[in-house]
Amino acid sequence: MRQSKLTKAARGRECQVRIPGVCNGNPETTVLAHYRMAGTCGVGNKPNDLQGAWACSACHDACDGRSKTLDRATARQYHAEGVMRTQAQLISEGALRP
Repeated sequence: MRQSKLTKAARGRECQVRIPGVCNGNPETTVLAHYRMAGTCGVGNKPNDLQGAWACSACHDACDGRSKTLDRATARQYHAEGVMRTQAQLISEGALRP
């Protein structure tokens, strides 16, 4: 699978999801975690990379429901905030234009 520039940009970054008590704070595990929402993705189709947050492996597991540390609604809230923080960081770096 070919990675986009936004997916590659996640490598080595600080987690932007930042779930208290969950986040491992290890930038070596950071990936672009796609926020799934009806109407923006489907079976076998990921959302656009602009709907992604830089997430450490622990936060990514919580957001995707692989770990049961948080209820689904709370995990989605942290994930959505992480998407916005990731976009803000990319804008400040000039990688995205508002």
